[in-house]
Amino acid sequence: MLGRVSSYCIFELMIFSHKFSECCATYEFCSVHRAFGKFFPMATVNITQHYPGAADRNKEPILGVLKKFLTQDSEGNKQCLEVSSGCGFHVSYFSKHFPFVTFQPTEFETYQLPIISSFIADCPNVLPPKYLDASQDHSTWADGTIKPGSLDYVININMMHISPYPATIGLFKGCGAVLKPGGLLITYGPYADNGILTPESNVRFNAMLKRESPDWGIRDISLQLIPLASTHGLQLIHKEDLPANNKCLVWKKS
Repeated sequence: MLGRVSSYCIFELMIFSHKFSECCATYEFCSVHRAFGKFFPMATVNITQHYPGAADRNKEPILGVLKKFLTQDSEGNKQCLEVSSGCGFHVSYFSKHFPFVTFQPTEFETYQLPIISSFIADCPNVLPPKYLDASQDHSTWADGTIKPGSLDYVININMMHISPYPATIGLFKGCGAVLKPGGLLITYGPYADNGILTPESNVRFNAMLKRESPDWGIRDISLQLIPLASTHGLQLIHKEDLPANNKCLVWKKS
């Protein structure tokens, strides 16, 4: 049976989430819960009975980008892997807008898997969630069920800045293997670009992340991600500013 965080601790997490969601929407409740997992690794929170924070606020801007790139064609059903699904809020919402796409949610924090299952209970085109450690070889992803060249899309929301950099390296390396030619990796979160991080709220947010863990931090598009992506056959084809000082990046496999 899953352990439980005391009501006081849950209250503190909710207050923490609220404060950071006001200054930086990337620190959604799901991510706050994930960040505190090392203190309460078996904690369970019924997300449906709590506000989903920024995940609820950013769902429409992200959906707008997805509608530009997740398109139906004569090839039939599309396959999409979500890396770092958090509580499952996003995949449950997006799946209803793309009935021609089969979504595979995954998560590193295993205590989130039953929470994802509760979110996707009424989503016929979403598969049961699986464990995935993005820092590991793609052959291990989702119990080895993700085959090379099998995916049309990979979605990754709010992971890079709140995980060690090897997870970002593994994400791009793995996507270079599992995406079909022309397949897309779509990422969302706060980013620096060419050594510049704005606005001040993101600078403060990045400093907080670094204090929490030196391995965390907001990644740089030009200095880190574009060279990394190129190494694995991925090219940045679209960059879109979204609310709350976040961006959506679209990477295409050659």
